[in-house]
Amino acid sequence: MPVDWVVVGLDNGGTMNNGTVLDSSGRFLLDRMAELPSNVRDGPDKAVRSLADSVEQVLELAGVPVTAVRAVGLDSPGPASADGVISSRGATNFGHIGWRGFDIRRALAERLGLPVIYNNDGNAAALYAHHVGFGAASVRRSSVSAIVGTGLGGGVIEAGQVIKGAAGMAGEFGHVPIPLDGLLEEDQPVPWCNCGQRGDAESVASLTGIQNNLLPYWLTRYPGHDAGDLPAVKAARLVRRYGEDGDPMALAIFRQQAMALGRLFTIAANVLDPDVYFVGGGVVEAAPHFRDWFLAEVRRNTTLRQEQASAAKILLVPDLDMAGARGSAIAARDWLLLSFPRAG
Repeated sequence: MPVDWVVVGLDNGGTMNNGTVLDSSGRFLLDRMAELPSNVRDGPDKAVRSLADSVEQVLELAGVPVTAVRAVGLDSPGPASADGVISSRGATNFGHIGWRGFDIRRALAERLGLPVIYNNDGNAAALYAHHVGFGAASVRRSSVSAIVGTGLGGGVIEAGQVIKGAAGMAGEFGHVPIPLDGLLEEDQPVPWCNCGQRGDAESVASLTGIQNNLLPYWLTRYPGHDAGDLPAVKAARLVRRYGEDGDPMALAIFRQQAMALGRLFTIAANVLDPDVYFVGGGVVEAAPHFRDWFLAEVRRNTTLRQEQASAAKILLVPDLDMAGARGSAIAARDWLLLSFPRAG
């Protein structure tokens, strides 16, 4: 069936781009991942070309001509400004010196000749989770999302819109300091974060937190564990699989991560009081029994007032592998309808 117009959503990652297409009726035209290498480690020129290639790929897969595209939504890992200017200090995925202070949104817009609407990847996933969770009621609801990956991303959604803040740094839940009393063992060192802080949420609830802080400690409590014979990066990535198998050391690590998220949501409850708290990350893709256990641990460690507990829910981010691209497409559609109301 012919479409009136479409927007494209792009999720730019450290190794791959994923894209999707959203039509004027609100229907996603792709039901699976559509990936191409992102080439971000090769610098801005090659990476922007790769983003343009991703647009061509998803349009071809959806059978939609480029003339139907009205806007493109783009997300990338932070830190970046609200308008898509990469931090002057660079970032984990943007280590090439050419990225420092680079305006990725503007560069892609100029290459495509189309408006490009930017969000960081945590905000994009949060926006998608919010719209799926509330549907038509999304404009009357609020939510916060914590996305556990290499770092800890997140987003704040109010009345269906991303709250970006003055510098685009709103919703950076990973760098919120959390209480550590009762979370750490008596002899466990205070965890540190790549941002330079000690004891923020990301220092515990992230893959980097496992590698740098949690796993080295817990290996001392479980001498002879198989993970101790592996390189640190590989061992950290295997912890979830150990947890799915009921390994006591892995469960201790994930219990601390769940506690950190619960304390983070407790802080959010007293600042934002949202309708829903979403949890995303690798745990979403874990075996159901482990995923359910982890989410129950997050709930158990989230302290809500009686009124809040009866009004709010703690849920998983849906379709996490596609949430970024789809959230970016929703942001582009919302911008289009706000800027050109007759487009709807």
